[in-house]
Amino acid sequence: MPDLLLLLPDFALILIGYAICNHTGLDRTVWDGAERLVYYVLFPALLFISIVRQPMQLDTLALLGGLGLGISAVGVALAYALRYAPGVNPLLHASGAQTAFRFNSYVALALAERIAGPQGLAWLALLVAVCVPVINVAAVLPLARHGGHGLLKELVRNPLILATLGGLLTNLAGLKLPELATITLSRMGAAALPLGLMAVGSGLRFGALREAPWLAAALLAIRHAVLPLTAIALVLALHLPPLQQAVIVAFAAMPTAGSAYVLAVRMGGHGAYVAGLVTLSTLLAMAGLPAALGLLAWLR
Repeated sequence: MPDLLLLLPDFALILIGYAICNHTGLDRTVWDGAERLVYYVLFPALLFISIVRQPMQLDTLALLGGLGLGISAVGVALAYALRYAPGVNPLLHASGAQTAFRFNSYVALALAERIAGPQGLAWLALLVAVCVPVINVAAVLPLARHGGHGLLKELVRNPLILATLGGLLTNLAGLKLPELATITLSRMGAAALPLGLMAVGSGLRFGALREAPWLAAALLAIRHAVLPLTAIALVLALHLPPLQQAVIVAFAAMPTAGSAYVLAVRMGGHGAYVAGLVTLSTLLAMAGLPAALGLLAWLR
C-alpha cells in the first residue's frame, strides 16, 4: 500500500476528533477527560505491554535506541541554539522549544504497527522507552529554568516514563505476565491509539503564532525537515533492514507531541503559542511523513 494510504486512516481519526470537538455537543469538556484517560491509563498500558510481549535483544536495543537518541539530540541542540538568536522572546522559546524534538507517540505507534506489524510496534515502543525520558528532560528544562519549577519532580510523575521503563526492565529480566494481565493490558492498549488520535484532533488550535512567526518556522523546520533528513542519512549509512529503516524515519518525521501544550500550561509557559505549533506541526506531518518515507524508498 502506498505510504499516503498507510497514513490516511490515522490522520482521518485526527480530523474526525477535530470535527467532533468543534461541531458537536462533545466539546472540550468531554475531550479534557478523554485526554487524561489516554495519557494516564490507556497509553501507559499500551507502552508497557508492547515492550513486554516482544523479545528484546540488547544489540537491537542499543542500535535502535542509539539512533533514536542521536536524532533527538540533533533536535534538542538546534532548538536550544535558537535561544541565542537576536530578538527571541525567552518565554516563547522556553515554551516552544520542545516542539522541535518531541514526537506524537499516538501517531508513531499507530503508524509503526501499520508499517511493520507487531514487530514495528515493539521497535517503536523501544524508541519510546529510550527516548521519552531524555526528551522529557530536555522539554522540561527550559520551562523549569524559566519558571522556577523542579525538574526531578516533573520527571518522576510522568506516566509515560514510568510505563516504558517498567516494561523495559520487565522484558530484560525475562519476567512473564499472567495471561489475564496480558489480555487486559492489550485491550486497554488497543483503545489507546484511536482515542489518542482523536484527542490529538480535538486539541488542534489556530492563531497565536503571529507573535513570533520566524521562531515558529525555525522550530517546525527542525521537526519536519532536519530530523527526517538526519534519520534517512543514518539508516542508509548503517544499512539497516528496510522495515527498521522505515520505522526510524517515520519516528523522525512525526508531528510534535500534543502533550507539549499541557506541559507548557502546567509550567507557566505560553500555552496558546504551543497549541499553534502543535496544530501546524500536525498538518505539516500529513504531507511530510509520506514525503520522508517516499524519499527513503527512492534513495534506498
